[in-house]
Amino acid sequence: ITVPMIPSLGPDTLLMFAIGGLLIYLAIAKQYEPTLLLPIGFGVLLGNLPNSPMNQPEGMLSLLIEFGIETELFPLFIFIGIGAMMDFRPLLSQPIFALLGAAGQLGIFATLILATVVGFPLNQAASIAVIGAIDGPTSIYVSSEFAPELLAPIAVTAYSYMSLVPIIQPPLMRLFTTKAERLIRMEYAPRPVPRSAVVAFPIVVTIVVGLLVPASAPLVATLMFGSLLKESGVVPQLTSTASNELTNLSTIFLGLTVGSLMQAETFLQTQTLFILGLGLFAFALDTVAGILFGKLLAKVTGGKVNPLVGAAGISAFPMSGRLVQRVAQEEDFTNHVLMHAMGANTAGQLGSVIAGGVLLTLVTMLG
Repeated sequence: ITVPMIPSLGPDTLLMFAIGGLLIYLAIAKQYEPTLLLPIGFGVLLGNLPNSPMNQPEGMLSLLIEFGIETELFPLFIFIGIGAMMDFRPLLSQPIFALLGAAGQLGIFATLILATVVGFPLNQAASIAVIGAIDGPTSIYVSSEFAPELLAPIAVTAYSYMSLVPIIQPPLMRLFTTKAERLIRMEYAPRPVPRSAVVAFPIVVTIVVGLLVPASAPLVATLMFGSLLKESGVVPQLTSTASNELTNLSTIFLGLTVGSLMQAETFLQTQTLFILGLGLFAFALDTVAGILFGKLLAKVTGGKVNPLVGAAGISAFPMSGRLVQRVAQEEDFTNHVLMHAMGANTAGQLGSVIAGGVLLTLVTMLG
């Protein structure tokens, strides 16, 4: 991945400045995922400065790209932090919600097929499809591996849809569920999870997934390592560093570098619109698939599962789980499904990194 020199300040460059300014505006004025969109927006400005030393081979942006994007370190660092912030107890106490996390990845594989049908080669189609996980680091990891030329539009699309989760998901939740289904109350009486099980979980998952889907090992292992730091209870200082300093620094550098790759000559292309559309399709289908599977569980269990919980089976943690609670309480303010939704949400986070690994394996085998 190289950052090309901008020869002059032309109309395309001015348009990229406007796009960068729009991202900054959305981050500040609308507070749409500001920790992501603010550095990306500023990175767009830096990457499109004509003849800037930062874009030269030894410049700051080029070095950051070489260090953190080409080596895929920035996404992996962020996964350590995510793992250190997650609590898998709701999932471990109700393992059935792992099925919702699996159902929430259906859109990824459907989009893979659709992207190949509209003309994208398999490597690019897989990179676009993983946008449906609504997981920026996974999207960057996969696209860096197989389609670095599409890294900028894929990353911006993934993070943009992450910021739009509160806008996109609730209408789908209401459309695909009935009022009676949204009113279903789920009693939260979780089985106690022994500390030994919570500590063993990240170790077992790393080994099992690493053996079955080796390509996903870096993603799963970093996520589980963060979880192990937290659940061990013996390294609070490392847990704090992983969930704060490491995550924040990686997010800053990742945002700046991704934004700087949004060059006018490569970003202002028709395929960018296709990526936006396919990413939205993948996101919507993941949400709908989770809801429909939630409806199936509601039938099988005799009305003991609120189908809304299925919408949380994506990787937008913890935002999607909180949205499920909000939509449920629109019908009944005393209805509390948050812990169930968090179980599905953590399953979705784990499912997304496994799906990313499956795509990596699939492209490697067929490529």
